[in-house]
Amino acid sequence: MTEESQQLDNGVIAELQNKDHSSLAQQLDGLTCDHSDIVELLAQYQVLSEQDDDQKFDNWYDNLCEDQLRVLKSFEIYRAHYEGTN
Repeated sequence: MTEESQQLDNGVIAELQNKDHSSLAQQLDGLTCDHSDIVELLAQYQVLSEQDDDQKFDNWYDNLCEDQLRVLKSFEIYRAHYEGTN
């Protein structure tokens, strides 16, 4: 695991403990991705994560840029909070 990835993971843990998503929203608002990029990324993520080919998912994930990783991590944080409230 790279240092950058470890820092993002530590950030995820901190965000999961904090129910206020305002700082996370500010980070997302400054990304270079547009809406269609984010929708495509989340669609790929869902399809690849449901497949049995872990290597294919790992290769895809390892080639994501920092902004894409931030989107996925943010998605998982929001999803965890919504799953926790139901």
